Amino acid sequence: MITDPYFYLVAVPAVLLMGLAKGGFVSSLGGFAVPLMSLAISPIEAAAIMLPILIVMDLVAVVTLRREFDPVNLRILLLPALIGVVIGWATAAHVTESHIRLIVGLIGLIFSIHYFLKLHERRLAEPPSIVKGTFWGLISGFTSFVSHAGGTPLQVYLLPQRLPNTVYVATSVMFFAAVNLAKVIPYAALGQFNLANMSTMAILLPLAPIATLIGIRLTRSIKQEPFYHLAHACLMVISIKLIWDAASTLT
Repeated sequence: MITDPYFYLVAVPAVLLMGLAKGGFVSSLGGFAVPLMSLAISPIEAAAIMLPILIVMDLVAVVTLRREFDPVNLRILLLPALIGVVIGWATAAHVTESHIRLIVGLIGLIFSIHYFLKLHERRLAEPPSIVKGTFWGLISGFTSFVSHAGGTPLQVYLLPQRLPNTVYVATSVMFFAAVNLAKVIPYAALGQFNLANMSTMAILLPLAPIATLIGIRLTRSIKQEPFYHLAHACLMVISIKLIWDAASTLT
């Protein structure tokens, strides 16, 4: 078990942010969790500790939002995402987290800048797309496996559809519930679960349902237009953070 007080100083906010994001309150906030914990421990160890916590958050959110998801988008996204998880597992020894963070950060930054540049233009909601959903689902599954950074590719696909807040959140929740469960066996096979990590996870776990339920409540209380502005703003922030982290390790 990790006993360093500094770790818990960053880990507790990380879990709370992830819980709020799981509940849909600006889902990009969840991207801060592993980078925050990586200030005190290795990113690989942080990802292993977070996975069981994510699964508990998924369970809480699924039970709460189980009747509000978009089945069409899920059918498009899930199989490519699971293929992405398998690719992540197969290439784990060759792909670095820095490269993944850089790619995901650049995609998110370009997407969010484009949104704000076109903010005052009249925008029509895009329909679900098999081609786009297959591509972004694959990328999301892959980046989720490597560094729990699958939220940004999923947002790039879902946000232009301008779904109602709870439908958007419920669809994301169902998607990542399946993806995170699919990651358990590969993570175990790669030796990322051990007694120290799981003991540390157990200490942080009680925060998971509390933060998730608060996130869901906040999501239900926010109007759709401000919700999307806030979501894109946080997407921009986390994208810049991902690019900065990647540049710091690649240079």
